[in-house]
Amino acid sequence: MSGVVERRLAELGLTLPEVVPPLAAYQPAVVSGAYVYTSGQLPMVEGKLPVTGKVGGEVTAEEAKELARICGLNALAAVKSVVGDLDRIARVVKVVGFVASAADFTGQPGVINGTSELLGEVLGDKGVHARSAVGVAVLPLDAPVEVEIQVELVQD
Repeated sequence: MSGVVERRLAELGLTLPEVVPPLAAYQPAVVSGAYVYTSGQLPMVEGKLPVTGKVGGEVTAEEAKELARICGLNALAAVKSVVGDLDRIARVVKVVGFVASAADFTGQPGVINGTSELLGEVLGDKGVHARSAVGVAVLPLDAPVEVEIQVELVQD
């Protein structure tokens, strides 16, 4: 039987993807005490990036926001991979989003709203978090967006 969070994902028509294998020497997520820290999650779908390039250039802000939503889903999958049950999430503490940005693009917060809104839809009040949205020159594999999250776990 799936937990409350996974039932909510199903109600939203979402499925947790397989955890994306690391692209280098790291783990997708680690547990430290009461916290889970994810590595940066790219918007991989079935092992591939659906879109590449700079936001404000080859990629629109609207497309990038949807990609950030996928990053958030991948981050939840990474959390589940180390804790087993997303109902163990007490709250999302922090989201850090990186947006590969064209030189004149300043809409990074709107892009990372894709992740923030997903976490709110799935986790309700537990999804409310602190956040940074940073514009960068380039990301791995020419991804437009990368997101990492930190969650606090319910203590037994």
